[in-house]
Amino acid sequence: MNVTSVRGVDLATDLSGTGPTLVWGHGLSSSMAKEDLFGLLDWPTVRHVARVLRYDARGHGESESTAEPMDYHWRNLALDQLALADELGIGSYIAGGASMGCATALHAALLAPDRITALLLAIPPTAWESRAAQQGTYEVSAQLVESGEIDLLVAGSRAAPSPDPLAGIPQWKDGAEAALRAADPVRLARIFRGAAVADFPPVDAIATLRIPTMILAWTGDPGHPMSTANRLVELMPHAELVTASTFEELVGWTSEAMSFLATLPR
Repeated sequence: MNVTSVRGVDLATDLSGTGPTLVWGHGLSSSMAKEDLFGLLDWPTVRHVARVLRYDARGHGESESTAEPMDYHWRNLALDQLALADELGIGSYIAGGASMGCATALHAALLAPDRITALLLAIPPTAWESRAAQQGTYEVSAQLVESGEIDLLVAGSRAAPSPDPLAGIPQWKDGAEAALRAADPVRLARIFRGAAVADFPPVDAIATLRIPTMILAWTGDPGHPMSTANRLVELMPHAELVTASTFEELVGWTSEAMSFLATLPR
């Protein structure tokens, strides 16, 4: 792991692999280390077909935290990503990510359409009409963290339905609880507040994206509803949707992603 300074913050980074460059962003409150414990893709395998840049977003993992909630708006995280690519000498690249990282990739593609050659988007979160309720949930979560009521936050997390592919895997909930309890409360409240002001770009802007896109979505998760994935497919003429409702289908995402990446120019 290395450290790269961009836009006033030090970000933990990892760059390795062979093939077209994929810049990948993790989800809210996740990190490279957490993805390595339970990630959606098998990164050592993916690196056989792509040069992968992974990093901890600001306020996450081993990267520095900043105090302003708007620093964590997905558009600003996209500016971080583009600056990171600049610092590492990466020109054009495939933008990808899970949840928050998915949103970051979409913003990056619209901020720098001449640089983003394709998109690999996993578990798109609530957006547009479905975003307001989720934003309120994140503000409440920030308040619970700040007041030291982590038990209430954990109880809410455990009460939420698991995505269909993970419904029979208790380690999913156990890992989420352990992460919440281990998190620094100041940093965690900041990223929750950032999520409370964030949203996808407008639908008419996304409709201008005409680059190869793979969307990996799962069923049974209100925080990452199929409605968002389906809307993206409607808006983006070159988008392909891969859906997982079982654990076996989820495991297959690595193969699906590798097949997609193999079709792209180096």
